[in-house]
Amino acid sequence: MIRFENVSKRYPDGTTAVDDLSFEVNDGELVTLVGPSGCGKTTTMKMVNRLIEPTSGRILLDGEDIAGIEPVKLRRRIGYVIQQVGLFPHKTILENTATVPALLGWKKPAARERAAELLELVGLDPKTFGSRYPDQLSGGQQQRVGVARALAADPPVLLMDEPFGAVDPVVRERLQTEFLNLQERVRKTVLFVTHDIEEAVRLGDRMAVYGTGRIEQFDTPATVLGAPATPYVAEFVGSDRGLKRLSVTTIEPDDLEQPPKVRLDDPVEAAAALLRASGSRWAVVLDPAGELHGWVRLETLEALPAAKGGTVRAYARRMEAWVPVGASLKQAFAAMLSYDAGWIAVLDGARFVGVLTPARLHEALRRSIDADSAGVARATVTIDSIG
Repeated sequence: MIRFENVSKRYPDGTTAVDDLSFEVNDGELVTLVGPSGCGKTTTMKMVNRLIEPTSGRILLDGEDIAGIEPVKLRRRIGYVIQQVGLFPHKTILENTATVPALLGWKKPAARERAAELLELVGLDPKTFGSRYPDQLSGGQQQRVGVARALAADPPVLLMDEPFGAVDPVVRERLQTEFLNLQERVRKTVLFVTHDIEEAVRLGDRMAVYGTGRIEQFDTPATVLGAPATPYVAEFVGSDRGLKRLSVTTIEPDDLEQPPKVRLDDPVEAAAALLRASGSRWAVVLDPAGELHGWVRLETLEALPAAKGGTVRAYARRMEAWVPVGASLKQAFAAMLSYDAGWIAVLDGARFVGVLTPARLHEALRRSIDADSAGVARATVTIDSIG
């Protein structure tokens, strides 16, 4: 755990970079520090590994005041990833990754083995990339090496200073996804500095929104977007914060509709009768195992000659627009747009759970915001709809 207790940083010219900062980062938590340039977020992070010394207050790492820890020893306990990566150009990728274990006195074979494990963990085959040099890698690949190197000695704390800021948006999104997957496995305590509100929202378990030298709000991304604490925070996160919140609001069972269901081997006449009785114009089609196959329209079934008959199997259409349980509303909305779909299926593995419509997506977002504001479970919130 990292704890800031009334920490300030003032320079001789009178500039106050950080003013009376107090907050905690829990074990295994990823906290994003977000704000405009010059707000103090990088200064905050650099005080954790004593690259910058605080003027007053104290910082504790697992209950120990870091002021009493020799700086070099402290830094070897903390992983550090920066935007410029900082790889040694004359060393191979494997040697770069093994740098910190070697400094800690690991024997060369053990350090190289650990480096190979980490390269594989970040998606770089050590047999392919280990013998290459930094200038033979793309910017995104170099960033992955930087993350691997920071993790090589298995530090409990990871500091990341705009690590994905120097790559193009497509690569940045891919790196963010890979890092989230990595964090799920390694569960480090992470301070992540960024000026990009969308990156802060996507990555952070909690986020600290900085004003000038002070934290204006420290909470989950969903709460910051749904209930900004101050006018400054509301302005900083933007008038489109509702759209941003889609990425941190997951689909819950109560968000889904349950349309009529028919089976592939149901007779056409029986399926049409079921749809007419339910008042629905379409049905989800399940296979014999109860897994999603697709969908079928009532109009299709009713247009068949009476003598043709047969089963639903011959007339069902495959369903391409779907998301897994636990997906965000943003993923669901993107799938709707990609497939020009009026609804999408939600699956648990291959098992059909329900469908999400645009109206239900909107209601889910509104319930999420109201639930956070009231401090209650989302399922308990009732939304009044017009019409």
